[in-house]
Amino acid sequence: MRFAEVEEIKKEGNDFTLNVDVKPSRASDCFSHLGIAREISVLLNLKYAVPDVKLVENGKIKSKDSVSIEVKNKAACPRYTARVVTDVKVGPSPKWLKDRLVSCGLRPINSVVDIANYVMLETGQPLHAFDADKLEGRKVIVRFAKDREKIITLDGQKFDLDSSVLVIADGKKPVAIAGIKGGKLPEIGRSTKVIVLESANFDPQIVRKGSRKLNIRTDASLRFEHGIDPNLTEFAVNRAAFLVQKISGGKVAQGLVDVYPKRVVSRTIKLDLNYAESLLGIKISGREARNILESLGFKTRVLNQKILSAEVPTRRLDVSIAEDLIEEIGRIHGYDKIPSLFPVSSLIPAEKNLKVFWENMVKDVLKEAGFVEVYNYSFFGKKEAALFGHKEKELIEVENPLSQEYRYLRASLIPNLLKNVEKNFRDFQQIKIFELGKIFKAPSSEKRHLAGLILGGEFQYLKGTIDLLLEKIGVSDVWYDEYRATPEDSKQLIWHPKKCAEIKVGSEEIGFLGELSPKITDNLAIKGKVVLFDIDFEKLSELSSEEHEYRPVSRFPSAIRDIAVLVPRDVKVAQVLNKIYDSGKKLIRDVDLFDIYEGEELPQNKKNLAFHIIYQAENRTLSSGEIDRVQGDIIKNLEKEPEWQVRK
Repeated sequence: MRFAEVEEIKKEGNDFTLNVDVKPSRASDCFSHLGIAREISVLLNLKYAVPDVKLVENGKIKSKDSVSIEVKNKAACPRYTARVVTDVKVGPSPKWLKDRLVSCGLRPINSVVDIANYVMLETGQPLHAFDADKLEGRKVIVRFAKDREKIITLDGQKFDLDSSVLVIADGKKPVAIAGIKGGKLPEIGRSTKVIVLESANFDPQIVRKGSRKLNIRTDASLRFEHGIDPNLTEFAVNRAAFLVQKISGGKVAQGLVDVYPKRVVSRTIKLDLNYAESLLGIKISGREARNILESLGFKTRVLNQKILSAEVPTRRLDVSIAEDLIEEIGRIHGYDKIPSLFPVSSLIPAEKNLKVFWENMVKDVLKEAGFVEVYNYSFFGKKEAALFGHKEKELIEVENPLSQEYRYLRASLIPNLLKNVEKNFRDFQQIKIFELGKIFKAPSSEKRHLAGLILGGEFQYLKGTIDLLLEKIGVSDVWYDEYRATPEDSKQLIWHPKKCAEIKVGSEEIGFLGELSPKITDNLAIKGKVVLFDIDFEKLSELSSEEHEYRPVSRFPSAIRDIAVLVPRDVKVAQVLNKIYDSGKKLIRDVDLFDIYEGEELPQNKKNLAFHIIYQAENRTLSSGEIDRVQGDIIKNLEKEPEWQVRK
């Protein structure tokens, strides 16, 4: 990745100015001319020359005797380095220095201030110069401002401070906003003779917050906000003192005043060359990897044939893991030298999650049938539990319910679906909704159920929807059995006593289908008939199959005849269906139960079952006479049972 781009090149006389856009990831070492020069030297294989910092110190004057430094919060200011220069002659800067500052967008002020700005541009380390004689007690204290403290900055602006802003203070008052801007009081002027050169390191977050709070953004704050190497302060202050001595005269006091309680040391990273080759997609020799890293200032050591260790310069705050080292190797080697190749890999499809597959399939079928999916809370209250016949010992109580309406984990999806209807039935003539979710039973069982309802619908319509659903998901051998509730069964409170059926697959019951009990409808103040279904989804998904038997559509027309049979109440629907199929053999395509009736006008303990019988042959058109003969055989077969009567 590119860390910098040349945005503009301008010619000024016999020289050129480059405007370089450095990306934030490399701000710590490349927001400086030396940082860019170091990178160019590596790319062009040139020698990198460090600027001269050979100071001539005056042994008669010691920095620690000229100024005292106190850092109140070591985390906010990890390092504070200062030098003292006496007998300074402050005046205009030489032309070369002025020209360079102007070309970089800075205004020359005087020799000392210009040197501080120049060294900041050169090294990336912001500096500040104080007139030592204007510092109360010759003290420099790094602390957070007191509430309602004030400061006037170098440009004459007045700011109210609070305890979130870090400041540099003397014995009495703030003299600078740390990492952002200097104060007016100790500024350098022509009368200045003794200067204190500050080169400090501040916490990036504190500087950023202070900058935003006071709405001040400077070259110094920009650098501190991105993070700077604390080990840079000494080199920068020595470089500034050297230039002050060279340009403005003066005597550099012996030694530094350096508050550096927790020294930052280089981190070491192991690099597996096999991993580097796999990540870059090219062969990288150990020698080339070492040469690249060492040219960038990393100290390397060979651990074995394919493993290196690299000591990261503290200025490289962006390098912390092996992948960062590999990126350095790749960019210096040249991304353009890495051939573009299609990846070669084994594509292994994810293992099919059947639970999710059937869940999505069921939802899609119901949505296509006009139903809307709802998502309700997994709780209900004591009122619903009593209304739907759930015994307290069967319920799981929530330890800290949001309210009494959510006291229990729901034991059924139906109560909350009916709440949806209760809240919306005034606005809709018909409501078709469903939910697929978990229900819970004491002590700790849970299972997924599928439930849905239609407000203003008919039993047969909903039965057709369930038939469609089961057909789409490959469930066969489906039939509907009459439901006989016992007094102990809570379901007998939910369903209409005469309009309910068990949904069965073979001999296994998977759910219920029917009309809602009028008592519950009245209790919930719902106007209109509600038909609903409740299916054990876990059983349903186990019975589902993607395999479907192919039966070609007959080219010949079908014919429908109805038949009604009066049978004892304990006779199962399946028994009647078996008799019909046995008589009709291959000419019967399908039989649908469309009505179960138990009225007062019927004989005691009797019920009426009404069926649609669909006749169709695969190889010919059936004549009416042929259909009549089969229908007659069915009637005879049904009436062989002594208490069965086909109603004519």
